Amino acid sequence: MGQGKAKWTSLASATPAEIELWDEVDRKHFAPYNAQRVIDYFKSTEHIDIADDGLPVSRYEHALQTATRAYRDGRDEEYVVCALLHDVGDALAMHNHADIAVAILKPYVSERNLWMVQHHSLFQGYYFFHHLGADRHARNRFKDHKWYDYTAEFCEKYDQAAFDADYDSLPFEHFEPMVHRVLAVPKWAERGEAISGFQGQVIDTGASTCK
Repeated sequence: MGQGKAKWTSLASATPAEIELWDEVDRKHFAPYNAQRVIDYFKSTEHIDIADDGLPVSRYEHALQTATRAYRDGRDEEYVVCALLHDVGDALAMHNHADIAVAILKPYVSERNLWMVQHHSLFQGYYFFHHLGADRHARNRFKDHKWYDYTAEFCEKYDQAAFDADYDSLPFEHFEPMVHRVLAVPKWAERGEAISGFQGQVIDTGASTCK
């Protein structure tokens, strides 16, 4: 470090040594703080709810309650972190919030848990879509998918049940070390995906964890 800002003005003009330096700095000084940035954003959501928004608990409390219920039911750490972060994109992308959570979690969790987070909004609709004139059974398009029951269970036992204003959710500090551990090491290799040296990004695998 200590070299100041790089001088190149476009990727095409950067030398191999300059690109390697960028890669090294990202890996050593930027990537290790990814989990903390996610944590800082999650904490900030405690204060974004509007008054009288129609929910019995805040979205922040809903996330804590979902994670607490999963934790107390004996779910593993990765599952609990997925439960905690499943709605983290609500304030940024209200109409496709699951995509935000998936983008954050994709390098670090199993394909099964990622599929669950990706589809939880549709599966959750079983409990209320019909009140809005929509098809509560819309999730059945995935009825034959291997993770249909797994995702339906998440919604039934944890997500749709986590709106109880009298529930004693664990504080965020209980889950914070879990977030650090789960978001620490990408699982590309475990999935058999090819990776490049650059920030551990997937290169040309043709694989999609959300199919």
